[in-house]
Amino acid sequence: MTQDRQVAVVTGAAQGFGQAISIGLAKRGIDVVAVDLSDCTETLTQVQALGVRGVGIVADVSDPGVSERIEKLLNDEFGRCDILVNNAGIFPTKSITELDYALWQKVHRINLDSQFLMVKGVLPFMTKSGYGRIVNLTSNSLGLTATGLSHYMSSKAGVIGFTRGLATDLAEFGITVNAVGPTASLTAGGKSHIDIKLIEEVAKMQAIKRPGTSEDIVGTVMFLSSEQCAWVTGQTIMADGGLVRL
Repeated sequence: MTQDRQVAVVTGAAQGFGQAISIGLAKRGIDVVAVDLSDCTETLTQVQALGVRGVGIVADVSDPGVSERIEKLLNDEFGRCDILVNNAGIFPTKSITELDYALWQKVHRINLDSQFLMVKGVLPFMTKSGYGRIVNLTSNSLGLTATGLSHYMSSKAGVIGFTRGLATDLAEFGITVNAVGPTASLTAGGKSHIDIKLIEEVAKMQAIKRPGTSEDIVGTVMFLSSEQCAWVTGQTIMADGGLVRL
């Protein structure tokens, strides 16, 4: 089964950044495959209201079997994949003195390994068509001195390294790969893991002095996932109100 409309896969799409990105893509007339551990009904309802197809899959993106599941779904439902947004991630704060190997591994599996697994699932479609846009979410915490985030920063630094290497490996296939780093934001996940007062304090250090929202990274992701991004690859953009300067 093939179709004319572009198809995007978005992980962590049930809420927050992933939901906002899914809606932004739908507004561009792109069909969306929403991937999350939670049910994506709310996201899919909003996507479909914009006149495109929305398909959800409940999956653990850190499970090695997710690559085959995504490839099968894309083959059965669309016959193509043009865009992948690797948004899923976790950010538990834990002092290095309390951090154990199990949590270290979990954070890296979800924040970094999952991006590799999702790429493997969509890559057959992108290489066949000679076109693709991959956007990986990293974090602006790499430019800050926040405590209790050694495991998180390590995984997000890995995302940047993966993005740079993958951009070189996939350039010959017409595929660009870039990363976006948001700031601590008033998303559902942000508010459940970070004290709102801390988010407000971070905002005071930004050039744009207000807390970030889910919608604030959408424009950057829309550009990096567009046809206009053909000459931009291997880059990391901090969409964080001007806090971290690379």
